[in-house]
This record gives sequence, structure tokens and C-alpha cells, in this order.
Amino acid sequence: MPEQTDKSTKRVLLINDLAGYGKVALSAMIPVFSHLRYDTCNLPTALVSNTLDYGHFRILDTTDYMQDTLAVWAKLGFRFDAICTGFLVSEAQASLLYTYCKAQKEAGTQIFVDPILGDDGKLYNGVAGAAVSYSQKLCSVADVIVPNITEACFLTGAAPKGRYTEEEITEILRQLHTLGAKAVVITSTDLAGQMVTVVQDSPQTPWQALAYEEIPVRFPGTGDLFMAMMVGQYLKTGNLTASVHHAMQVLEQMIRANLHNSDKYKGIPVEQFLEVFCDEKA
Repeated sequence: MPEQTDKSTKRVLLINDLAGYGKVALSAMIPVFSHLRYDTCNLPTALVSNTLDYGHFRILDTTDYMQDTLAVWAKLGFRFDAICTGFLVSEAQASLLYTYCKAQKEAGTQIFVDPILGDDGKLYNGVAGAAVSYSQKLCSVADVIVPNITEACFLTGAAPKGRYTEEEITEILRQLHTLGAKAVVITSTDLAGQMVTVVQDSPQTPWQALAYEEIPVRFPGTGDLFMAMMVGQYLKTGNLTASVHHAMQVLEQMIRANLHNSDKYKGIPVEQFLEVFCDEKA
């Protein structure tokens, strides 16, 4: 028998890895969606001992669990208003999620894909070249994709570089839309010397560049926080550009408030700042 739901509360499924120590992926995103009063569900793609920045870690692949869980959910009639995907361990996971997200989208679910592949012009350690092709496939069923500029280049076959022109961004966006995504958000982009986040609602609308000041510090999980705050706001307002701007503002304040943390490898202690920053910017 299909479940009974409170139609006033949107249900969001987060598909990402789960770290036991540190605020990244699900550990960073769940508090944001819960604070914003979504019915927040999760499907871990891997169990990770801690953030990878520490240099020593243990990762448990959960593909079999994911497959069994989705089968159980299908029998129970579980449905979601939105699905956000992040880190995937393997092509098998990507294939499983492609099939699942495609079916859910046909039933009216909004799909948000963060194609986690690399940064700073190269693939992450442990990410094989095959990850690009299966990420492209998953992007084809997305309503919104959120790559950084390095990932956008890998997805389109462009050569990653340090700085981009408007013409180059326009072409990268065109090719990303060709993959099938309706809307595109590209983060961490140096556009003619200015750091920007690029937003394009559809292939037919002009793209916008939202400028920001780069802060010379690294916290793992900031991309996950950005995704959570952007999607959380977008599901309430339906305005993608405003939601991106909102997420940028909140994330900047969170980073500045944690600049002097002694253990940055742990990520940002998100629960301490949600009420202060998310509520005042909402």
C-alpha cells in the first residue's frame, strides 16, 4: 500500500556518501535540509570513515545495499519531490541511479546532479576516466546540474584551464545542455580574472555570472553545503539565479566565520551556523 504523506512538506532524497567524522556530503547536507523543514531522506553511496583530507581513511562501497533499498522502496510506494545526487563509487551505481532517477523524473520528481569528478584542472584521486562517461549519462536526466568548471570541462571534452572567456563559457554551457540537462550552474569559474558562479536556466535564456571574492582557505564539504542551500532555496522559490546567489552569500559567511578553526580537515560545523545565517538570508 502506498504511503500516506503530508502534502505540505516536500520530501527530498539525498544520494551521496556518508562520513563518520567530518562535515561533508550527507553529513553536511542533511542538517541543511532538515533545518529548512524538508522531509529529508538519504541513500548512502558509500560509508567513509572520515574526510579524505586526513590522508588515512576507509571506504565501504554500498552498491548492493542501494540496489536492495530501492527495490524495497518501490514495493512500499515511496516517492520524492526532489532527488540530489553526489559522489558515486562506480559505474554500477551510476547505472542504477540513472534508471531510478529517469523513472522518478517521469513521475514528476525534480533531479539535481552534482557530477563529482575533480577540481583544479584534474580528476580527483581514485576517480577513473570512465567516471566522466557515466556522469554524462546521469546528467542527461537532470533538471539542474552543478559541476565546477573543471568538471564542466571534463563533461564536455574541453581542456581545463585557469581562466575562461565569455565565448568559452558559452560553448561549455551549450555542450552541457546538449547532454540533456535543463539548467546548469557552474561553480569556481575564473571569468576574465573575476571569480564567478555561472547560471543558465535553460538553453534559450542568457547565462549570468554571479561574482564573488575568493577566500584563500580550503574546507572539505563546501560544495555539498552550496548544493544543499541552493536546492533548498530553489524548491521554495523556483528562482534558480536567486537561489544560487542566496547559497553563495550564506556559504561565504560560514567560511569567514570558520577561518581560524584549528582543524579545517573536519569541514564547517554546519549545525552551529544554520540558525544564524540561513534564517537571516531566507
